[in-house]
Amino acid sequence: MKIIKYRNYYLAVSGILTLIAILLWIMWGLNLGIDFTGGSLLEIEYSQDRPSVSEVQSQLADLQLKGLRIQAAGEKGYILRFQDTGEEIHQEVMSKLKGEQTADSGLKIETTGAAKIDVVTDSASAQVIEKKFESIGPSIGTELKTKALYAIIFVVISIIAYIAISFRKVSYPVSSWKYGVAAVIALIHDIFMTVGIFVILGKFLNFEINTPFVAALLTILGYSVNDTIVVFDRIRENLHKYEGEFEEIVEKSIWETMARSINTIVTVELALLALLIFGGGVINDFVMPLLIGIFFGGYSSIFIASQAIVVWQKLDWVLKKSES
Repeated sequence: MKIIKYRNYYLAVSGILTLIAILLWIMWGLNLGIDFTGGSLLEIEYSQDRPSVSEVQSQLADLQLKGLRIQAAGEKGYILRFQDTGEEIHQEVMSKLKGEQTADSGLKIETTGAAKIDVVTDSASAQVIEKKFESIGPSIGTELKTKALYAIIFVVISIIAYIAISFRKVSYPVSSWKYGVAAVIALIHDIFMTVGIFVILGKFLNFEINTPFVAALLTILGYSVNDTIVVFDRIRENLHKYEGEFEEIVEKSIWETMARSINTIVTVELALLALLIFGGGVINDFVMPLLIGIFFGGYSSIFIASQAIVVWQKLDWVLKKSES
């Protein structure tokens, strides 16, 4: 099977899917969680068997909480997220969950900043034990969104610079900085494909985007460029070892690293799948993007980054021939 031979098909399909992901992002947008929009997070635990999610929703129905999301935490707990903020709303929620008689038992408030309040109850006798309460204002959420964007841009620029320096001695037939750009093209594909899938999940399954998702994206960037550099490094070695067409050397390099790439992806994906199944709902916001993004990271290192280098080399050759 010749991979490089069908490079135009791989690049075309990947480009179309990336474009679809961008269009879905523009049309539907991301379902941003309280980390970026502002809101409250309340973690509770039941001293006995916890009620169902629908029963908790029924208890809180009178409060009409905006954007209420209830997520299982452990065997007896729940994490509640809602857009409403403030200590008054917090106390009303706890009153509904505990019952009016136990709402104020053993309450201790610890202030950790103007926009964030941690509240812990010490009452072991209460049926509902409050473990944590955090309130994030809209201004803090906007700041987090901006910093997350800056972090992603900084990582992408750093990757281009790193690869250009690492491959500075490999200037023929493709300049070293073009390896960096090809790697970033693959990264852009990985990011948009992951984001596009979570736009769909947010639209139909109400999956929220919070800071763990951004951490997962940065991890995906690191994994993807690592896998890409493995292929590029083999290309660099083979350029010194073999003579022949650049396209043939890239093809040989891909197949020499194929088993390593597949084994790594399968191993990581199995570990992430175990975390997704047995790790509980708390880490799903981090594990699910990784599960999807690492798959695309392995795909792009073989079917996008390497193909882009060959296309670039062919284009350079055509331009130089036309100039002469």
